[in-house]
Amino acid sequence: MRYVKPDYYKLFSKMFWGSVIALALILGYFSIFVFQINGPFLFLGFAVFLIAMLGIISFRSQKLMLDRKTAEIHEANRVYISTVEALATAVDARDQIGRGHVNRTQHFAVKMGEVLGLEKPELEALNTAALLHDIGKLAVPDHILNKPGELTPAEREKVKTHSSVGAAIISEIGFPYPVTPAVKHHHERWDGKGYPDGLAGKDIPLTARILSIADAYDTLRVTRPYRPAVTREGARALLKNGAGSQFDPELVSIFLKNLRNFEKEIEAKGLSYEEDDSAPLHPVTEKNSKNHGYVEQIKKANREVFTLFELARVFGTSLNIDDTLSLFTKKISELLPMATAVVYLLNETGTVAIAKHAEGVNSDALKNRKLRVGEGTTGKTLEALESISTTGPAEDFSSYDLDFVNSYKAMASVPLVAHGKVLGAVSIYSRDLDKYEEEHMRLLETVSKIASDAIWTVLTHQESEVRALTDPMTGLPNARSLQARFESEISRARRTGSRFQILMIDLDGFKAVNDTYGHKAGDLMLKELSDLMKEELREYDFLARYAGDEFVAIIPEADPEAAYELAQRIETSVSEFRLDVGKGRFASVGASIGYASYPNNGDTLDQIVIAADKAMYSVKEGRKRRRKALEELKMKRRTKIQEDSPEPLVNDKVKAEPVHSPGTEEHELIIELDERHIVTSDSVN
Repeated sequence: MRYVKPDYYKLFSKMFWGSVIALALILGYFSIFVFQINGPFLFLGFAVFLIAMLGIISFRSQKLMLDRKTAEIHEANRVYISTVEALATAVDARDQIGRGHVNRTQHFAVKMGEVLGLEKPELEALNTAALLHDIGKLAVPDHILNKPGELTPAEREKVKTHSSVGAAIISEIGFPYPVTPAVKHHHERWDGKGYPDGLAGKDIPLTARILSIADAYDTLRVTRPYRPAVTREGARALLKNGAGSQFDPELVSIFLKNLRNFEKEIEAKGLSYEEDDSAPLHPVTEKNSKNHGYVEQIKKANREVFTLFELARVFGTSLNIDDTLSLFTKKISELLPMATAVVYLLNETGTVAIAKHAEGVNSDALKNRKLRVGEGTTGKTLEALESISTTGPAEDFSSYDLDFVNSYKAMASVPLVAHGKVLGAVSIYSRDLDKYEEEHMRLLETVSKIASDAIWTVLTHQESEVRALTDPMTGLPNARSLQARFESEISRARRTGSRFQILMIDLDGFKAVNDTYGHKAGDLMLKELSDLMKEELREYDFLARYAGDEFVAIIPEADPEAAYELAQRIETSVSEFRLDVGKGRFASVGASIGYASYPNNGDTLDQIVIAADKAMYSVKEGRKRRRKALEELKMKRRTKIQEDSPEPLVNDKVKAEPVHSPGTEEHELIIELDERHIVTSDSVN
């Protein structure tokens, strides 16, 4: 489509010949009726008169055709301009700008031109250029236009192409006034640092300088994806600051001087900033489909595309389940009308769903709530693995005694499935809608599919991380996890000026269990003793399997006396434990425990563990010496009894008693048993 110009040459030609015909008609009339010429001249007069009459008929016919054609041309141009305006508005809608932007920019630019006394062609150029100045953004990807954060250098260069692209598009239209220069150069700067050609000062076309100011002011006043709207005074200040660098200083002064009048005229047209249409967070309905509803639909479609792009991008970098679920529900709230959103994740058995995250009203009351698969609307979604939209959300809360349940009118629930595994479901609740429609469900399902993959990735990562930090045999944290916990604990101790104890626990006689009954029995022994030792610790104490049959415990905010008492309890529990190995036999082990403290025994994990290890081996050596002494004492008693009496001997049981371990000041409880008698038929030796 091209702009249609009236053919003024043809119009002049037809008017000229019409005048000639009228003159002939007058001469014929006077020849016949006024001067009453006879003879050949009479015939000539009649001929002239007849020709003149035919000319009149022809002239009127041509005039009617010309008028009709002119009307068609004006209508075609009106339709053309309306079409261009609608398309320009659609382009701005794609950039998440309300339709008021182009109209206000037009008004500012044209009124500035009138104040400056520009000719009609230049005013027409301003009017059209303001309408089409951003049409080149068709060549800029949506994810760049709507990016909420700072653009990268490459993205900024891509955005800069829109002025040249727009000029190329407009040059193909063939406007009868200079629109292209205004569009191409409206991002040039007064100091020559603009684009695309780096023009400076008055080398920049006047219409482009005017449009630059009008566009900048209005863009500042409206909300963009990457920033909130700037106040009137803030926008005025930015124009003043840019005068002489970004903008023509003289034009800025004129614009600001007349701004109040410009804005009053804009308000009279219903285009004030308070009334500017912003993209809704829900699908367009009959209520808002009138009055340029297409703008809202385009904006919403592009917002959907960008939201999905942003989800995929951010989800790809998040490995934290709380952050992932929070982003998920936030994006849902941007696309759909909802009062509350809840993400349920299944437990390990897949029979119970737990509300791991809730967003919106009543979120605190709903978080961590549980429901069984098949129970309520969400439970039915999990059972059937189908999306459900219903007007009865109270069924989801039937087992809860919550006052706000009846405030919800509609709900929708979508299963979360990834890689063939059911992860859970997301449910949204509305207080305003009577029911979630098909378009709502489409959006929720689309977002949920992307989120499901992200949730699966995070959960898989967490499982891998747990495996990397957990001993698979005992389920306790491993040495790697111990290091991380130590760093955390030492930071806290330094910050608060507190201290903590580290216990080194070694199982005595464990090798005999493995050698006698195999590693399966040994593995079970480790698992049972791990659970047993954990029961002796406080909730915030930390127990890790260090290596083989060695364990390390971190005891925060404890002194040596508390560590000594804990060591006694653990040693007693371990020594009293019996593992049923079948056929009426039981296996048991002992425990040797040494402890050291921060900061007395070092600043690093290695230093403190070595100190605790030395204390533990000191206890072991002391026990061996004492056991040897006891054995010698027994032998002497046997010898003496044999000499004095023929009665058979009876073995004394070894009893635990506290001793001073070499190199320490603390009492240690000896519970080490003779490794040669680890396995017994009915008792522990």
